[in-house]
Amino acid sequence: MEIESFRALLTDQGQALLAELREFKPGEELALATRLRKEHPAELVSAALAQAGLRQRARAKFGVDADALYFTPNGVEQATRRSVAEWRAQRFAALGVKRLADLCCGIGGDAIALARAGIAVLAVDRDELTCAVAAANAAALGLGELIEVRQADVTEVDVTGYDAVFTDPARRTARGRVFDPEAYSPPLSWAIEAARRTPYGALKVAPGIPHALVPDGAEAEWVSDHGEVKEAVLWFGTGATEPHRATLLPGPHTLTGGHLPDPAAGPVGRYLYEPDGAVIRAHQVAEVAAQVDGRLIDPMIAYLTSDRLVATPYAHAYELTDVLPFHIKKLKALLKERRVGTVVIKKRGIAITPEDLRKQLKPSGPNTVTVILCRTDRGPLMMLGQPVTPGQPAWM
Repeated sequence: MEIESFRALLTDQGQALLAELREFKPGEELALATRLRKEHPAELVSAALAQAGLRQRARAKFGVDADALYFTPNGVEQATRRSVAEWRAQRFAALGVKRLADLCCGIGGDAIALARAGIAVLAVDRDELTCAVAAANAAALGLGELIEVRQADVTEVDVTGYDAVFTDPARRTARGRVFDPEAYSPPLSWAIEAARRTPYGALKVAPGIPHALVPDGAEAEWVSDHGEVKEAVLWFGTGATEPHRATLLPGPHTLTGGHLPDPAAGPVGRYLYEPDGAVIRAHQVAEVAAQVDGRLIDPMIAYLTSDRLVATPYAHAYELTDVLPFHIKKLKALLKERRVGTVVIKKRGIAITPEDLRKQLKPSGPNTVTVILCRTDRGPLMMLGQPVTPGQPAWM
């Protein structure tokens, strides 16, 4: 999308088109375009259709706000989910932050959450179109007085006088994801330095960042939303006494620690616990094991087992009915005998995809079962069971 096409969407004619396209359905584009081009410039119709499609895609991240906001294709893909941005804004507000520099602000998802938390934001990005979209989004939600958008190179921005810096470096190029933190734009080392220039700082990084790259004095937080790990953030100046934090949304549920020794491995008990991905990334499986009086199934696999059912938001619990050596023909026979037509397949440490296994099983019937496959020192196991309500995360 060109900057001129985007600005045309902000005109009365563009706004009328967007309102008309709010609920269009996929597959209607050609017929709509043909009809609308009889009344409006072709370029404006194309821009409005593209924007309407982006808004529909963005509803999963931004909820009801999506229909009022503006997006770019990269913005929809890379913007922070609203629930996650609001959680971070709450943390900044709780620290007493009043003025914050949002570096690499993108289309303004974090800036919006911060402004709604009462924080004045300087939102900086080097791309002209991205800045125009961020400014339009601030205005659309009535937050223009709290959000100043500036087109600039973030490495040249003076953050003197600000309470905090938040940096979200670009982790993608035209070739795809960037895995080397020093290849981020700006690099991780620069972003760490920037985070330390103000009393508080936060820096978004890939969830798979090695723990060895977390700098001394930083608090590393992994955040999941509805069971899916969304991001990791390095926090500075928080005074945290624990270096690792796992936060589960909605809730929030926050677990700190990451220093307990790994629990011992042992036989499979009546219940299996599957820790949340943020807990695993934060190396806090041992903390969950302590909560549920659990042990590992295998020393290298993040499945816990226990003879007790303990409610915890940090792991999904299953009551097991069968624990057997993994054998596809035996599993197929069991499912047929029990008239199982819906199979939820989970696996760790076994080189088979759930899709391929499901094709081989050919389940049929009215019943449902969860099949959990796991490598162990005693050979691969298959465990059959059902999720148990007291052990489910709060969102289930």
